[in-house]
Amino acid sequence: MEVILGVIFHFIGGFASGSFYIPYKKVKGWAWESFWIVGGLFSWLIVPPLAAWLTVPGFMDIIAQTNGSVLFWTYLFGVLWGIGGLTYGLGVRYLGVALGSSVILGLCSVFGSLIPSIYYQFNPQPGKDTIHDLVSSSWGQMVLVGIVVCVIGIVICGRAGTLKERELSKDKEAATNNSDYKFGLGITVAIISGVLSACFAFGIDAGKVMATTADTIWKSTHPNQGNFLYQNNVTYIIILWGGLTTNFIWCMMLNARNKTFGNYTDKSTPLLKNYLFSALAGTTWFLQFFFYGMGESRLGNGASSWILHMAFIILVANMWGLLLKEWKGVSKKTLATVIIGIATIILSVLIVGQGNNMKAKLAESSKKVAVR
Repeated sequence: MEVILGVIFHFIGGFASGSFYIPYKKVKGWAWESFWIVGGLFSWLIVPPLAAWLTVPGFMDIIAQTNGSVLFWTYLFGVLWGIGGLTYGLGVRYLGVALGSSVILGLCSVFGSLIPSIYYQFNPQPGKDTIHDLVSSSWGQMVLVGIVVCVIGIVICGRAGTLKERELSKDKEAATNNSDYKFGLGITVAIISGVLSACFAFGIDAGKVMATTADTIWKSTHPNQGNFLYQNNVTYIIILWGGLTTNFIWCMMLNARNKTFGNYTDKSTPLLKNYLFSALAGTTWFLQFFFYGMGESRLGNGASSWILHMAFIILVANMWGLLLKEWKGVSKKTLATVIIGIATIILSVLIVGQGNNMKAKLAESSKKVAVR
């Protein structure tokens, strides 16, 4: 039952993440940087502490008592992830919800599994896997196979993107419906986003002591009831402060450069609707990690939870891509190419997830042997 609940929570989180950009499409008359930062204020500043206040008693005391080094690294990973989040928005803008999300999240899932092992190869720590562990173990080899499959999927999606760009240039109506589509720029920011977005998982790991403290406090008053469902909500606050820092600075720079500060008070635009849709997008975005934390507390495996989360987001984002007719006007060959590419990325995510599950089972078997 715990596993089933974990999967359900991850699906809800994946649905929120795959859907959050949709309300932004209803914003009228504002520059991208204006609606992005308004939504971001809800995503990173307003909703996270509200969620923690509702779910984690004494969350500010936990933060105040946490070692400064832990807070620094959690915040720093948040800053790096913020760059990934910023370029995620641009990647989706220039590639579309379906293609942009698939490329970004495919990269995010595999880098989230690979980068820590490289780091711990040169800075070994007890209980942390190195790149040597990946190469020399059956579960690690499975993860590496998944990474190779993901790269193949991204190459296929890239091929679909170039075909789409070529066909749109010949179809004026389709080009009008996809006026923001820019494959070269989009794929560049998508790669940057995919790499840096994985830093959110690293931030959760860096700030794990805060989640553990919240879990311990909760268990003291709720014995024999499993892990605390909302333990990660306190860690999110610090990570998201880092994300807010990056995005706020960048959006203010764009407002100044593009002279779009007037968007926020421009009465010629539907101001109330713009603020409401931006707030809805930002709140929906945060819900992905709210439910991710709930799913992880039930599955009990951070790496596998991250992979499962990515898989659901890719599926939901592509559902929206079809509903929004982002591939309308392209040939059957191009449509088939992108479907194959996306399916390949999803397969890679599942392969990496299987590798992590093999690792978890191996660790569980070792524990049983040790007890005997």
